[in-house]
Amino acid sequence: MNGLAPTTSPAAIDGVFRALSDPTRRSVLERLTHGPSSVSELAAPFEMALPSFVEHMKTLERAGLVASRKKGRVRTYSLVPERLRCAEDWLGRQRRLWEQRLDQLDSYLMKMKEAEK
Repeated sequence: MNGLAPTTSPAAIDGVFRALSDPTRRSVLERLTHGPSSVSELAAPFEMALPSFVEHMKTLERAGLVASRKKGRVRTYSLVPERLRCAEDWLGRQRRLWEQRLDQLDSYLMKMKEAEK
């Protein structure tokens, strides 16, 4: 077992971190915490062509971080916060691992210090 949640594949985690690696996409996710928004509303603060912005949205959607629906000519995106859990879980495992390693190092160094006396 690789320590991942049964439904979270390494590829899914990679996709989430890839999506989170860009400041534009992180900003979009932050804006979506306030509720669903249309593509044009989300794109408004960014100085880029709409097709470029739509590529960011596709990356977020492929990673499962946002969901979209189209009504007429308007595509609206909403946040899928549960998907962030796989990144949170992975980071939590890394944190526990390194805390354990640092505790072991601390213990070893304390023993070395005691041995010097």
